[in-house]
Amino acid sequence: MGWTGKILRIDLTTGTTKTEPLNMDWADKYLGQRGLASKYLTEEIDPKCDPLGPDNKVIFATGPLTGTCASTGGRYSVITKGALTGAIACSNSGGYWGAELKFAGWDMIILEGASPKPVYLTVFDDEVEIRDASEIWGKSIWDVDAWIKSTHQDPLMHVAAIGVSGENQVLYSCIVNDLHRAAGRSGVGAVMGSKNLKAVAVRGTKGVKVKDFKAFMSATSAGKKVLKDNAVTGQGLPTFGTQVLMNVINESGALPTRNSRDVQFDGAKDISAEAMAEPRKSDGKPNLLANQACFGCTIACGRISKIDEKHYTVQNKPEYWHASGGLEYEAAWALGAATGVNDLEALTYTNFICNEQGLDPISFGATVGAAMELYETGLINKEATGGLELKFGSAEALTTAVELTGKAEGFGKELGMGSARLTAKYGKPELSMTVKGQEFPAYDPRGIQGMGLTYATSNRGACHLRSYTVSSEILGIPEKTDPLVTDGKAGLVKAFQDATAAVDSSGLCVFTTFAWTLDDIAPQIDAACEGSWTTEKLLEVGERIWNMERMFNNRAGFTAADDKLPERLIKEAAKTGPAKGLVSGLDKMLPEYYELRGWTNDGVPTNETLDRLAL
Repeated sequence: MGWTGKILRIDLTTGTTKTEPLNMDWADKYLGQRGLASKYLTEEIDPKCDPLGPDNKVIFATGPLTGTCASTGGRYSVITKGALTGAIACSNSGGYWGAELKFAGWDMIILEGASPKPVYLTVFDDEVEIRDASEIWGKSIWDVDAWIKSTHQDPLMHVAAIGVSGENQVLYSCIVNDLHRAAGRSGVGAVMGSKNLKAVAVRGTKGVKVKDFKAFMSATSAGKKVLKDNAVTGQGLPTFGTQVLMNVINESGALPTRNSRDVQFDGAKDISAEAMAEPRKSDGKPNLLANQACFGCTIACGRISKIDEKHYTVQNKPEYWHASGGLEYEAAWALGAATGVNDLEALTYTNFICNEQGLDPISFGATVGAAMELYETGLINKEATGGLELKFGSAEALTTAVELTGKAEGFGKELGMGSARLTAKYGKPELSMTVKGQEFPAYDPRGIQGMGLTYATSNRGACHLRSYTVSSEILGIPEKTDPLVTDGKAGLVKAFQDATAAVDSSGLCVFTTFAWTLDDIAPQIDAACEGSWTTEKLLEVGERIWNMERMFNNRAGFTAADDKLPERLIKEAAKTGPAKGLVSGLDKMLPEYYELRGWTNDGVPTNETLDRLAL
């Protein structure tokens, strides 16, 4: 129960499909979604394979609570070897697609090989077909969504697709479902594009069963009350979305600005949640129209926005006058503070293009920020950029750059490499704000010390969603810690990493953990799934997953030398704010972290650790 017990395996090279039973022994050790699919990936591919070659695999995976009435139980993940990083990749998405796959009776889809021609996949319960995608190859995700629903005369189908950026293997392209929810990081869309797979459309009618219905309803009802009564999940996120953080992080002196040359942005107030809700001077209407929830979610942190039709970016483009997914914090930071742009409408338009063409806005914005620094220091010029004046603060440069990158045209092809490859090409790799090749998000490690260790040790490259110590260091959840000190941060990071790995494997959204602990989640899983699921078991599962991912990366060629931060954060002190005069104290935290993990000084899990975790 919880699991459907079925996997759909598709060989795109031969165009064949087959059904196989889920490995329930593995399910007991890795739970589902991130953990269980990563187990399949690590067992089935060579960690040294080319991410964009046919030997890599792509796994769409649900968790045991996906599709149930548990709050936020609509998540799914895409697991592969990342195109951007070469490390193990797991990108998590919301919306409705994951629940629909579960309703169709599948825990996972494993995609192998590469089709000789463009195709898309339809899954209607047990009916699975690989179809010709020649009519939609070269089309945007939004056009593909409409075309598939119209062609199959089923408006209730849910579509996960890549845009032109994925087809052209922009290295941080993503997979977008339900128009503006995304498996967003590490270039999973580029891997899908390398397989000539344009989209996966699903429709399910079977529902999901749980082990103990009465106990499950009791546990989920109790969990929903906790979320409702909590100030963050019951009030802050529904009202302001994740954008509530913009002014908070800026005031904390931890908002990476202009490619991390600064830690505070004087334009933060102009692109904040408050600014989105205020009436515009031009037409008296706000940028933000409403909030929106994913499947089964009682938090509803999503944003729906509409751009000012008279703004220069869209005044002659009525196709962008409709309402769509609005700015969330990470996107607003990357497209705004990282580039020095404080034009809210330009950021919203850029975010629309990221959704339409399938670009990770974090990596895109951070890469543009790095390019702007290259431009302003004279390392690239207008000749190299095709006439594009990449100056910090230029909204026109930002909006032009996203159009070029979305279609992999002109200088957009170079931006599509990501900042690590771009800055290396021009002889300044130190200007790339990345870890393991992936751009870090919206928290400066000089102002939030735990996030420096989080970025450095993240298995998928720099990521805030693997260990959100901001919760403790800034928001005081579950308890307040000082963001400016390194003491105790190794244990904090490990605890967040292990717990998050378990949550990511359940089918639930990690945002629930602003209110829930694993003590709230364990009863829901225990009532839904066979076996005994306690808080202690979930923590062990999370630790097992983390070490398994680390072992994959070690076999792929990553070492302790890759657990590092950009030189700027280690040597250049914060200039303003509470962290003024501080650099990241990674050198103090990392040895303690290795010891707590049960790893050698070289960052390799010891035999004792592997034995303890049954690895």
